[in-house]
Amino acid sequence: MQEYKIRIHDMQKEERPRERLINSGASSLSDSELLAIILRTGSKQENVINLAQRILSQYNMKQLSQTSLAQLMKIHGIKESKAAQIAACFEIARRLESFTEGAKPRINSPADVYNRIYPRLREQKKEMFIELCLDTKNQVIKEDTISIGSLNANVVHPREVFRMALAESAAHIIVAHNHPSGDPTPSREDIEITKKLVETGSIMGIDVLDHVIIGDGRHFSMKEAGHI
Repeated sequence: MQEYKIRIHDMQKEERPRERLINSGASSLSDSELLAIILRTGSKQENVINLAQRILSQYNMKQLSQTSLAQLMKIHGIKESKAAQIAACFEIARRLESFTEGAKPRINSPADVYNRIYPRLREQKKEMFIELCLDTKNQVIKEDTISIGSLNANVVHPREVFRMALAESAAHIIVAHNHPSGDPTPSREDIEITKKLVETGSIMGIDVLDHVIIGDGRHFSMKEAGHI
């Protein structure tokens, strides 16, 4: 016998997620209730709260944030529109973590690089090589992805790195990339590309201040390790 699932409109108004958020604030809602508000509607077979609970029984929040649109649409009841709503929500959260307001952010340490870039890279399953172009005060004037590699390798050429630095009239640059394994220990190739970039920068008059490798909750600085 099929379990009867109450419709949202059959619930007392003050018990509905949206009304509870309005009256008591978002922090008073459970994960499934917040997700239900994002999804907005369920189906004839189940209401949106049941749909949200079912999704979170298959994926925890971190897993859900890493799930592709194609995988989301394999969940019964999730089509393109709802998958896009979920993806957009998590992307806003990632951008908020690295958002700065007012003056251009200044990079003073490898930890600053990590805090700026980690939210963007922590869920990536491929290596991404990021460049930060800095002015004479070490303020970020441009951030860009130079290349995207495979699961455990990334090929980057100095000309691609310094092309943007020259275009932005950067005084210094910092480069960074992630290790999807979560271990930021540098490989032989990581050390070699760092040396090439430092040598090229010396010739071009643009200092490479650091190469930071981003792991899962930790980082490795080529500068601090003596490779620069």
